[in-house]
Amino acid sequence: MARSRGDIAKTLKEPEARLDVFPAFMKVAGRKVLVVGHGAEAAAKVRLLGETNAQILVVSKHVEADLQKAIDLFQADHIAEEFSPAYLSEAALVFSAREDWDLDRLVVDAARAAGVPVNAVDKPELCDFFTGALVNRAPIAVAITSTGVGPVLSRHIRARIEAMLPHATGELARLAESFRDMATKVVAEGPLRRNFWARFFSGSVASNIYAGRAGAARSEAQRLLNSMSDEPGFVWLVGAGPGAEDLLTLRAQRLLQEADVIVHDALVPADVVAMGRRDADRISVGKRKGAHSVLQSEISELLVELGQKGLKVVRLKAGDPMIFGRAAEEMEALREGGIGFEVVPGVTAAFAAAASAQIPLTLRGVASNLVFATGHNAKSETLPDWAGLALKGATVAVYMGRTVAAAVAEKMIGAGLTSETPVAVIENAAHPDERQFAGTLSELAVLSNRAEIDGPVLIVIGEAVGHAALNNAEPLAPLKAARVAAA
Repeated sequence: MARSRGDIAKTLKEPEARLDVFPAFMKVAGRKVLVVGHGAEAAAKVRLLGETNAQILVVSKHVEADLQKAIDLFQADHIAEEFSPAYLSEAALVFSAREDWDLDRLVVDAARAAGVPVNAVDKPELCDFFTGALVNRAPIAVAITSTGVGPVLSRHIRARIEAMLPHATGELARLAESFRDMATKVVAEGPLRRNFWARFFSGSVASNIYAGRAGAARSEAQRLLNSMSDEPGFVWLVGAGPGAEDLLTLRAQRLLQEADVIVHDALVPADVVAMGRRDADRISVGKRKGAHSVLQSEISELLVELGQKGLKVVRLKAGDPMIFGRAAEEMEALREGGIGFEVVPGVTAAFAAAASAQIPLTLRGVASNLVFATGHNAKSETLPDWAGLALKGATVAVYMGRTVAAAVAEKMIGAGLTSETPVAVIENAAHPDERQFAGTLSELAVLSNRAEIDGPVLIVIGEAVGHAALNNAEPLAPLKAARVAAA
């Protein structure tokens, strides 16, 4: 189950998407940190350092009232002198907040000569490091940086994280530390130990800590430790949605971080697969029309085999597992193999396409039913069964129908649907390279011959499509559109 070179390549980001900094936390407890400056900028750095156990030293001949309050509040030392390189001796870090380019440059040059990392406030081009917007849940810390280009955005992100992290998060971390040695002795290394900590941080132990019941939390932690034994594997059939990372459910994101193995389809983007735990094995079982690299029966057998090894497995499927995702076969195999499983729904392509094109899939007085269909049955025959449903006020969403679009149109018109029925075609719904096409049922046949439309396609047919926001969509039949324009 080692990751292939191809899988690794898919996870690499383009240079512009990589960081120019390496996130790290400096040890400053009991060490001198120098702040050179006199006003509000220096005061802000003293307040930030006041969140740590650093020895804060402020150097400035005169200080403004705001800075003096910060010095007094955090018991910082103040040297009422002009800056001298001698003050850098044994400093862990230095902040220059002199609010003057040349004066800050003097501090930066002196610090670099002394080998002390330096930050010049609001002058990113002079900085050796950046300070992040800090979320303090000691001993847990979260810092957000925009590398100097968007400090206001960093503060907005910090506010969101502050709301997400309970104030007792640090207390939970300290309780975990007190159980670490016992867990190492009692719980076998590997998936079982990871499962212990996953349950520790997301179950009753954490709930009691957050509710202020520290004693109950410790009792629950001890009970959890005593109950740990070899556990069977478990499989989650997880919908990855249409491809956009932020359309994943919160549960899907959490499970990707807990899984030992991620078994994923070809249509799941590499960025979504990369959201899994770094040391998780990733197995591609990609299936595309006409190029099935792994048989469905082999995928089902693989899931059972991994579960029997006691592994926690995420079976990551594009869209929703229960909508044309072959989930029924995998669930049947897991039941027969005695492996526990759970289904985690995802955003299916029809919903993503409708959202992008603003197609009301149901509309009072126009469309009261919604049909999900595929262009083929199990024998690869074009399906006729649902063709007449659109006559009864249904919107029909056709999955995987590009190559049989002509046959679909013929059957629906043969069933009595007017050839002028509005049609929308969405390629790569919710992806950055999404394309939208608009036309009529009589024009749908041309889709089979448009080889340049080679991404996953969702076809929407019905009167409700006429109420969509498709003004900027490409014509489904470009040659016909050109002739009409010329006339």
